[in-house]
Amino acid sequence: MMLFGPFLVACIPGICILLLTWRLGKKDIPTFIKLLPCLLTIVAAIGLFYVGFVNIRGFEGAGYGLLAIFLIIFALISLRFARTTTAP
Repeated sequence: MMLFGPFLVACIPGICILLLTWRLGKKDIPTFIKLLPCLLTIVAAIGLFYVGFVNIRGFEGAGYGLLAIFLIIFALISLRFARTTTAP
């Protein structure tokens, strides 16, 4: 449960970020706008990791750290989508 809880919590915003990046990739807009969801996700994940490591500590802090790792994985996938998808 320690692994699947943060994963399932990260799936909801992660899937939303992937869908948003995919939709932005289909439009003819600047690359920075396409990269914005994944950059914001990385910033949020770093903030969650910091809060879990410095302020909370212990097993609950480890849960925050795992949540941050899963969000960074979704952000990296989103980054890949943003760089490869092009407008038709």
